[in-house]
Amino acid sequence: MEFNQYEDAKEFAEIAEPIVEKQEDVFSLFYGVLQAIKMGKYDNPFMAAIKEGDEVYAVLQMTPPHPINLVIDDESRIDEVIEFITQQLIEKKVPVTSVISLKQWAELFAKKWEVRTGERQKLLMDQGIYRLDEVDETLAMSPGSWRYATTEDHSLIVKWFSLFEEDTNLEKTPIELIKEKVTLFIEAQEVFLWEAEGKVVSMMKKSRPTQNSVTVSLVFTPKEERKKGYARTMVAHGSKELLKEYDFCVLYTDMLNPTSNKIYKEIGYKHIADSVHIGFTE
Repeated sequence: MEFNQYEDAKEFAEIAEPIVEKQEDVFSLFYGVLQAIKMGKYDNPFMAAIKEGDEVYAVLQMTPPHPINLVIDDESRIDEVIEFITQQLIEKKVPVTSVISLKQWAELFAKKWEVRTGERQKLLMDQGIYRLDEVDETLAMSPGSWRYATTEDHSLIVKWFSLFEEDTNLEKTPIELIKEKVTLFIEAQEVFLWEAEGKVVSMMKKSRPTQNSVTVSLVFTPKEERKKGYARTMVAHGSKELLKEYDFCVLYTDMLNPTSNKIYKEIGYKHIADSVHIGFTE
């Protein structure tokens, strides 16, 4: 087996895209991030493929400090392939702090990583991957209307971004970096807001667009506005708007949060796969 690392994103894409395009909805995270890498949106991305002759067994990518993401194309030798991956990452001193992938692959990787490094694994999020092709038009909606965020909303979105990370147990992003990110989000018209009675009460974000699909992320409603249906209404309207341009929408949910999983199913999202994000600590 060979561990081929790539510096050129387009060269890597020639290997990886035919694999992830087979199930673009399931591998939307990998595929969407790869498109962003090709556009130069990430510094020093890590990209690799496990090959034997002309056969590709797996592809990996990472945009530090985010988790390494792996997709297995041939599961016939999965134990051997993941053993080889962990060995090569350690030998090449690749700084892996966490892994995200389909549940069975990530858990096997984490087990082997733990044995080889002595680091302990920690579940960061048990995730469900959902796909939407059509919004349920019979869904009851909360009062209000949606709009794109503007520069006047910048400070509110920065605050909500930070609170979202707290709610989802994500690693805290430095506030200055959040401000920079939100500025770019607003310029690209990626943030949708729901307004009721002249007040912004919920938001969602458009992420990782490809030619066929787009991901819904950063769904947040402040505590004082929850249990009023605003998040469900925001995601329903925002997703319907995105479906005017894309064939389908994808989103990741926290499987330990039954409320969010329930509202997405009510909108029309269908559970298509299970993913997991696992961190490593010494």
